[in-house]
Amino acid sequence: MTATQRALPPIVSPEEWQAARDALLAKEKAHMKAGDHLAAERRRLPMVPFTKPYAFESAEGRKSLLDLFDGRSQLIVYHFMLHPGDQDGCPGCSLVVDNLPHLAHLHARDVTLTVVAPATLAEIERYKTRMGWDVPWVSAHGNDFPDDCGVGMGFGVSVFLRDGDDVYRTYFTSGRGGEMFLSSHRYLDVTPLGRQEAWEEESRGDDAPSSWWRRHDEY
Repeated sequence: MTATQRALPPIVSPEEWQAARDALLAKEKAHMKAGDHLAAERRRLPMVPFTKPYAFESAEGRKSLLDLFDGRSQLIVYHFMLHPGDQDGCPGCSLVVDNLPHLAHLHARDVTLTVVAPATLAEIERYKTRMGWDVPWVSAHGNDFPDDCGVGMGFGVSVFLRDGDDVYRTYFTSGRGGEMFLSSHRYLDVTPLGRQEAWEEESRGDDAPSSWWRRHDEY
């Protein structure tokens, strides 16, 4: 689609632009405050014990769920869609891992992040090498962890809290809830053409949601 075919924003004077920007800024601030309140509700969710002795395979050897905390008190797990026999990981999950922050920033706030997939460790390591990732990743091959987290063959984000040797699950999200972890989308959302998906403004793009996602070496 060429620029002339797109429904571009109207052209206005600097004064009109500033007025429109100021009006939007008020809404953005209200949206941010609403997000702060929602985050507080997440922090106040009750928690449930996770007591099963899961065994995960990692490049450093076998690990328990407690080991995944790496000595910290909080753990974020990304449930990645890479299953036994898969040659490639899910494009959407791959997009999430591409968007992960530098983990030092999480570690500084007592948080460990790791990726978990049902594939074998050899399959995980092969895909990590292809993608150029060094994020911590373990295999849940042969254990019940994905099912116990309600993920099954899908994806999601689970959060755990450690109190001594006791582990509790405090949060989970999936579906569009995963968008909060896509910083690339946050950048696209401030551009005039957005994500260029059909559900957005008419004539800005006609792709179905997520249909344009590719592994970063396939664009």
